[in-house]
Amino acid sequence: MKKFLLLLVCLALMLSALVTFAEGEAYMSIFDANFDGWYPRSTGGAELNIVEGSIEITGRAQDWNSPGRDFLLVPGREYELGVEVLQDEVASATFMISVAHTVNGQESYENLARADAKKGEWTKLAGSYTAGMFDKFVLYVETLGAPTLSFRIRNFSALSVKADYEADLPILKDLYAPYFDFGCAVTFKEAINKELMDFYASQFNIMTHGNELKPDSVLDVAASALLAKDDPTAVAITFRAAQPLLDYAKENGIKVHGHVLLWHNQTPEAFFRENYSRTGPYVSREVMLKRMENYIKQVLEESEKQYPGLIVSWDVVNEAIDDSNGGLRQSNWTKVVGEDFILQAFRFARQYAKEGVQLYYNDYSTPYQPKLNGILKLLTALKEEGTIDGHGFQCHYHLHTPSMRQLQEAMDKVVALGLRLRMSELDILVDAATDENYQRQANRYGQILTLFREYAEHIDAVHTWGVTDNLSWKASQYPLLFDGKGQAKPAFFAITDPLTK
Repeated sequence: MKKFLLLLVCLALMLSALVTFAEGEAYMSIFDANFDGWYPRSTGGAELNIVEGSIEITGRAQDWNSPGRDFLLVPGREYELGVEVLQDEVASATFMISVAHTVNGQESYENLARADAKKGEWTKLAGSYTAGMFDKFVLYVETLGAPTLSFRIRNFSALSVKADYEADLPILKDLYAPYFDFGCAVTFKEAINKELMDFYASQFNIMTHGNELKPDSVLDVAASALLAKDDPTAVAITFRAAQPLLDYAKENGIKVHGHVLLWHNQTPEAFFRENYSRTGPYVSREVMLKRMENYIKQVLEESEKQYPGLIVSWDVVNEAIDDSNGGLRQSNWTKVVGEDFILQAFRFARQYAKEGVQLYYNDYSTPYQPKLNGILKLLTALKEEGTIDGHGFQCHYHLHTPSMRQLQEAMDKVVALGLRLRMSELDILVDAATDENYQRQANRYGQILTLFREYAEHIDAVHTWGVTDNLSWKASQYPLLFDGKGQAKPAFFAITDPLTK
């Protein structure tokens, strides 16, 4: 009976701790009198004990045997994590804060922070974690290469990071409405964070998926392999990863630009192989063309069926021109289908896209030769077939390159073909977060957006490749309009001030 009552007390303490964390959005371990919801992660043998305001784990047999705790985390929210560790058995040992997250009964793992602890010295581990769309989260402290080591932890903290978004800022989508749509790229972890998305929606009226509409997210290889037993050209798709942004955009009246149908990168190797086996022989050109058609058809028709009118444009093919010679980039597409794969892809896209949906070719380094000539040659061929509407200029630029003259001349040459422009993936890199660099970055953004406004009749949209620096694919080079705390940088005002005065 006493054991039963003790179990009830422990469960109550665990639930109380979880609720407190969820409501207060801050957790700090207290090991003065109880385990505070922590338990030993092992298959048996590992034990926890309270030792002088810390938890000690003994009886370990594997590195993952660890003190762990269930946390109620908010999907999409960032958390700052910290813990102190102590070991007294070896000269030095490596420790990690890790998370075990579960969705639909499937558990996966991620290492979040790492540090080496010398014998007899309390050592701090610190890191961050943005919670994904999972049903359960377990944070724990484990070792690397020291499976039997006993150790202690104290002062474990998990603090919710809330960006302090500025109020009363100029609104990009409103200021640029007379010129073109103003958009941004959004990843899955951002799309499931409503607070973040509401801020994005306040500034931008068109969004694009950073990764979640690329083939490796959309092509369901396992389901395709099952279908291929009866029909080797069959294709199965899923919008699971893309759904959070699509749902939010639909509910909030935001347009979506689809990125991307075909790419040499982030495309499963199995797509090109017999039986959808990544180690199988390549399929024939005829089979691959039919797979291409089926894939494009399903993506375009199913997205329109589930989200009518939401996706207003698509990048059909991405980055297919070689940087060094302006010819076609060699890839599985050229190997299996041939050098006409882009023409074929645009034909299928035009055939199955809803009337009015615009189709783009998208590439980086457009202003540079010999790549520019290669892009123009491709665009000319697609224009002659009547299957393309415009070109996406990826604008991953530096403070001085490309020159404004190079950029304008490239824009002129595309416009001369009778094509629309989409200034996609805009960010401007700096090497350090200094006031001087931010001002130079602001000047560069100002020059570029001034040029874009001059070409407004030819431009459908401008997209920044992200919103805040900390979530950028180039986070260490601070390329965007808002800093990691959601504060507007000088670059933001450089592109809004001319329209507010």
